Amino acid sequence: MDTKHFKETLEKEAKVLESELATIGKRSPNNPENWEVKAVKSDRDRADETEVADDLETLDSNNAVVNQLEIRLKEVNEALEKIENGKYGVCETGGEMIEEDRLEANPAARTCKAHMG
Repeated sequence: MDTKHFKETLEKEAKVLESELATIGKRSPNNPENWEVKAVKSDRDRADETEVADDLETLDSNNAVVNQLEIRLKEVNEALEKIENGKYGVCETGGEMIEEDRLEANPAARTCKAHMG
């Protein structure tokens, strides 16, 4: 298996994920591994209820996006660690090799097709 190819693919995805996270989030000052949603910037001096509701909805939506991106970034980083320690492409459930077409579809896959959940 060409782990170099998968490493390059995963590194590119990690950069894209970090870039997307940076647009709506920021690294947590308490734990740089975690991301937080940036505050919604409003230039409204006296916002009406609808504007406040819109800002809260945006914040809630951004929080959901940050959470999903953060989960995926964690998966990608774990796959990169596996490449470094020689455990990449091994099913975490059964110990067999993960099919290459599965890794092409999802380079951060943790299980083979038989153990997909």
